[in-house]
Amino acid sequence: FTIMHHLFIDQMRKVNRRGEAAMLPLEAGEAVAQPAEQVESIASREIIDALQAISPDRRAALVMVAIEGFSYAEAANILGVPAGTLMSRIARGREELRGLLDDTARRRAIRIVEK
Repeated sequence: FTIMHHLFIDQMRKVNRRGEAAMLPLEAGEAVAQPAEQVESIASREIIDALQAISPDRRAALVMVAIEGFSYAEAANILGVPAGTLMSRIARGREELRGLLDDTARRRAIRIVEK
């Protein structure tokens, strides 16, 4: 989970710096991704999908703190909630993400075994 979390954060930082969409199609002349890059891309996509599946309140709290780099106090102030509420949303959001990503990993492992 930690590796995928860091991959997601790295991907989102790149997107924020460039102001572009997270997953852009290849343009003519671009190299095809190497296997390691493909794995990273799949992991990033799975994290983004899982993040979009959690509740909006939890997603907002996680994105502000883990991706945007706001402190708990800053994020709580921006969202208009007490710091304790923000911390609860982050903790529950992480649990929910972990469960979704574990399910995704299990499904992928089953597909690999069945091939």
